[in-house]
Amino acid sequence: MRYPNGVKKEIKTYTNYGNRGMGLENDIGISNEYYLSNDIAIIHKKPTPITIAKVDYPSRLEAVIKEGYFKTPSTTDYNGIYKGKYIDFEAKETKSKTSFPLNNIHSHQIKHLEKIHKHGGIGFLIVRFSMLNKTFLLLVEDLLEHLKNEKKSISLKYFEDRGYLIKEKYLPRVDYIEIIDKIYFGGSYEK
Repeated sequence: MRYPNGVKKEIKTYTNYGNRGMGLENDIGISNEYYLSNDIAIIHKKPTPITIAKVDYPSRLEAVIKEGYFKTPSTTDYNGIYKGKYIDFEAKETKSKTSFPLNNIHSHQIKHLEKIHKHGGIGFLIVRFSMLNKTFLLLVEDLLEHLKNEKKSISLKYFEDRGYLIKEKYLPRVDYIEIIDKIYFGGSYEK
């Protein structure tokens, strides 16, 4: 920026990487609150299991965790119940316009979703293509079918062909229950 008398003022910008992927999580959280408050479903974000190793106690009200470790690899992000069916899913965002890189989801999470499906639960991925402003639900059986042939990524076309586009709404923002209702309970949803 140039000021009068030739003085230059440099404006520094910083990129905060701390909340990447939080847009989708926030939208799902708002949707889950809507489902809960309207007695539609009970879905919660699972806490990440952490062991606390060091705590600084200047006073009881000012305790600060200084060191902690993940106890075990976590499974998926969300679980709950809808119309008597157990629901478990992982939510991810990608900036790619063409595919979802599979290195964004861990193999133990895929195995967990596979077990949910095997035992009669409803397992799926919610993937947001943030640059395209499109969010899809992909059932675990379609994910597993894809993994038989491709190990690096899932194309946008695969999501468009096999997944379900989640329509944007005010409330609930990410209405994945509408899709689950159609697939498992005969509700109305236009693909």
